[in-house]
This record gives sequence, structure tokens and C-alpha cells, in this order.
Amino acid sequence: MAQNLYCPRVRMGNWNEDIYLEEEYMKDFLDKREKGKLLIQRNRRLKKNLLRPMQLSISEDGYIHYGDKVMLLNPNYPEKEEAGLFQCGDLSLCMTPDEISTHLYDELEVPCGLSATTTRIPVGRNTFTILSAGKDATGQVLRYGQDFYLGITGGFENKMLYLSSDHRTLLKSSKKSWLQEVYLTDEVSHLNCWQASFLDPQLRLEFEGFPIQANEKIVIYHHYTNRALAVHRNLFLRTYFGKEVEVAAHTHLDSHKVEKSKNHWILVTGNPRNDFSTMLDLPKPPAKDTQAMEQAMGLDTQ
Repeated sequence: MAQNLYCPRVRMGNWNEDIYLEEEYMKDFLDKREKGKLLIQRNRRLKKNLLRPMQLSISEDGYIHYGDKVMLLNPNYPEKEEAGLFQCGDLSLCMTPDEISTHLYDELEVPCGLSATTTRIPVGRNTFTILSAGKDATGQVLRYGQDFYLGITGGFENKMLYLSSDHRTLLKSSKKSWLQEVYLTDEVSHLNCWQASFLDPQLRLEFEGFPIQANEKIVIYHHYTNRALAVHRNLFLRTYFGKEVEVAAHTHLDSHKVEKSKNHWILVTGNPRNDFSTMLDLPKPPAKDTQAMEQAMGLDTQ
């Protein structure tokens, strides 16, 4: 026979305890929702900022200037240089926050990771600002061999992170290749300095001090460690935004001591015809020999 386990000393039965517990859960849920602290609300805010459409700077003279907002793009190259799986297409450098940190904090945590993905649309997570390493030089032309910073806000206001790197150690290296790590930090130091080099090593000395043309291939070196920024298209990372590829600081040279395609970058500027597109979206003009042939045939080449 069932025995009654409750007596006057028991303040409430277990059935009431479950009801009160559910009410406490609901109060806690409503309080967090009102303050915007729910996990889904944090994720929505973070993605809204990181994926916010951005407008790149328009280069009127064809050069890169301090203060310009650009995308760093690694142009597509043949798969024959890599082994195994390979990410094709143009890849843009993007900030990649840690997935666990995004669930715990409302703002971006530093240091913040980096990766490369196939997007060519300027958004908060892939739009960088060219900053001067010394005194304010906003509006001045950026030249080969000059120190500069690459800053990014990630779509947030009053939040500037700087592209940085440091020597590889046993406790600090890139996740897949174990090479020199590249990351974002809010501390301004010598680890933030980068330099652009002309693509052809034989003409590199001659072009030292010349203005850097927009939307042209260059090599970006870390000033402190003298390692070039590189994309590893065969090393995939599982990020907050899906599968992307690794970015590191390492100079990949071929048999002629020339940087390989994984070290090539383009500073992409905005399209003057459309606020939220890039110069990559413009149709390429016909070749000069094609224009001459069309003119000889009496065709309109305009």
C-alpha cells in the first residue's frame, strides 16, 4: 500500500515545485530577452554587424591612399600548385571570431582570428582601412616600402582592430600549417606594421617609393618578421561562418626565388558606378589588338 510521504513539515509538494521552477525559468527568460542577452539575440547582432554592407573607397587617381577602405583579395590561380582539396576562386581576407566567444560576449574578443573566403561583396568582416604607422597621413598616397596598418571595425562603431603577426612559437602558430600566425588585436605596436612590395622581384628596387596602384597584384610583407601574407587554399577551417581556408604569414618561393600565387594580394577599391560593388565587378575592356581589329573592320568599339 502506498505510503503518504508528505506531512505538515513539507512546505510544498514536488508537483508545485516543478510549477514554481518553470515560472522562474520563464522570468529569467523574459528578463534576458528584455536586456538582449539571449544567445540568439547576440548571434543576430554579431552577424548583423559582421555582414553589414560596406562602401569601399573610390580611387580617383588610380592609387591607394591612407584612409581608404579596401578589400584584400587573393586572386584565383590554377589548382596545379596545391595537392588534395583546393578552394578555387577569388578569396578575400576576413575576420573570423571564435565561435565560443560569440556565445559568451556581446562584443568581439581579442585576439580575433582570420580566414579567407570566396565572397567578393564588401561587408563588415572583410573591409579594411589603410592607416598610417606614424603621424596622421590621411589622403596621402601609399607607396611601396612604406609602413602602414590594416585596421578593421567588423561593422562595429568605435572598435578598431589591427592586422598583426609575431614570430612562431611552440604555443602560438597557425592552426593547420603550424606556420606564423596572423591575427587581429586592438593594441597598437610594431607588430601591426606591414609593407607592400612590387610583384616582380627584378623591378622591386626600382619601384621602391612609387605609389601603389589600386586593383593590381602586390606582395604584403610583415615589417617585423619579414614574412609575406599568404593564403593556404588546401587547408580548411571550421569557422563561425562555415568552411573557410587558412591565412598565415609565410613567404612561399618557387625555384626562381619568386613569391608564389598564394602570396599575391589585390587592394580592391570601390566601383564609382555602384556604391556597394567593387572594381572587380566592372567588365574588362577588350584587348588592344581586338580594338584595332574592330576599328579596321569599321565596327563601333565604344
